[in-house]
Amino acid sequence: MTYRSRYDAVVVGAGHNGLVAANLLADAGWSVLVLEAEDTPGGAARSTDALGPGWVTDLFSAFYPLGAASPVLRGLDLHEHGLTWSHAPAVLAHLLPDGRAAVMSRDPHETAASVDAFAAGDGEAWLDLVRRWDRLGDAVLDALFQPFPPIRPGLDLLRRLGPGDAARFARFAMLPVRRLGEEQFRGDGARLLLAGTALHSDMSPEEPGSAVFGWLMTMVGQRFGFPAPRGGSGMLTAALVRRLRSAGGEIRCGTPVERILVRGNRAQAVRTASGEVIGARRAVVADIDAPTLFLTLVGAQNLPSRFLDDLRRFQWDPSTLKLNWALSAPMPWKTAEVGRAGTVHLGADMDGLSDYTTALTTGRRPAKPFLLLGQMTTADPTRSPHGTEVLWAYTHLPRSLRGDADILRRQVEAVEDLLERHAPGFRDLVVNRILETPAGLNDADGNLVGGAINGGTAKIFQELIFRPVTGLGRPETPVRGLYLASAAAHPGGGVHGGPGGNAAKAALLHSGVRGALRSAGVRLALRTIYSGPDRGVLPPAAAELPSG
Repeated sequence: MTYRSRYDAVVVGAGHNGLVAANLLADAGWSVLVLEAEDTPGGAARSTDALGPGWVTDLFSAFYPLGAASPVLRGLDLHEHGLTWSHAPAVLAHLLPDGRAAVMSRDPHETAASVDAFAAGDGEAWLDLVRRWDRLGDAVLDALFQPFPPIRPGLDLLRRLGPGDAARFARFAMLPVRRLGEEQFRGDGARLLLAGTALHSDMSPEEPGSAVFGWLMTMVGQRFGFPAPRGGSGMLTAALVRRLRSAGGEIRCGTPVERILVRGNRAQAVRTASGEVIGARRAVVADIDAPTLFLTLVGAQNLPSRFLDDLRRFQWDPSTLKLNWALSAPMPWKTAEVGRAGTVHLGADMDGLSDYTTALTTGRRPAKPFLLLGQMTTADPTRSPHGTEVLWAYTHLPRSLRGDADILRRQVEAVEDLLERHAPGFRDLVVNRILETPAGLNDADGNLVGGAINGGTAKIFQELIFRPVTGLGRPETPVRGLYLASAAAHPGGGVHGGPGGNAAKAALLHSGVRGALRSAGVRLALRTIYSGPDRGVLPPAAAELPSG
């Protein structure tokens, strides 16, 4: 095989995970090239002035609680490369249909006072959850962001819990968030702060595992806030790019990769759309969605049949509809305290959240959409002229309806009607609007297949050792030297760098003498999992390979 150029590692995709992996490999002294299909790096961490000069909105992700908490991103010292976090006066508000609101602040006692107004005693019960986080939180984060299995942080977590509480924590981790709310609180406020943040995933309030996710997100928000990069989400990307270049890494945009070249079951090079072949001496790291990586770039002929059978079971998360507005004044909320929050949940109480997720699961348009909304100028005054607001909101639709123009039109109307109901005069303040449909999101970022923003469902059957398919919960793939670094890999979606960090650690492990024994063990386990005949249980009609 003849190469025009050759690097220790070629990273396919300059989303934040790809850039994190590239930085860590460059730090280890590797020569690294990042190839990005789009004209600008960042993937789903990009901002734009498309609303008008002086108005900055985030095209995709915006608030980064897990980014601020992540030991992976914190370890990169991005503040030394221009990243500054900006916070709204309040972290989060959940606005109920009846106009009441529960507001979370970075001061736990302020949050406690808000939820106690819904039911006396709930404030102290909230502080009990905070104390539980303070006892366990750093061990939980260390375990979450380690390659699987997280042995050392897992043992640390068990040590902190002790034998009796370990079993109770295991039960806690399996609870649905609705049940946790019923056990812990008497009023709606605290229950909805937990449930609304749990729905940053695609789990319903009744699904096992939704409680621990809601607890994780609210407690991270309680301690780290829901910060936004000052100047736009693209500033996070810019810091990662500056850091990479300072470490000697290279990045080329507008260079889509059409094939990963495999020989002897090892990824040896990539071929770009222009036909250039670039060699990878040690690793190809892919910040690419799982079906595209394996079925298009690698090719089914290079993969075990049992792996392909597992890939047939891969499930996407729902499609996303996002709207962005430039407003001539701040939102005129009826409930004034909501105006202090950077992130707002609205459109549903607990039963409404259940109805919404049931509609998504059963392929129906949610008649009453649940919204995640961002008040970006409230969080970062640099986003628009003084006295104005950059606002966005998104909601989900079943994937089967994502291309239905009438459904999209009706849902846009439902979103704006909901905002007008809670903030009369909202429509009169709109200076400009950008609509991002599921197809538009996919066109702008190829990893957001069909408007899915989490790289695949976050339901428990596709997490941990089941992400993206049944295996080890690690970035290694059946092809030696190829590592999965996108949100399709553990620990999943969100801007925190976990998949990228894990992929870099795995590549370094397999290239070094010190990790030879562990490396051999991982490769043996992969061969065991994916060898043998296809024993799938899906009938042929259900066993088509996943598509958008």
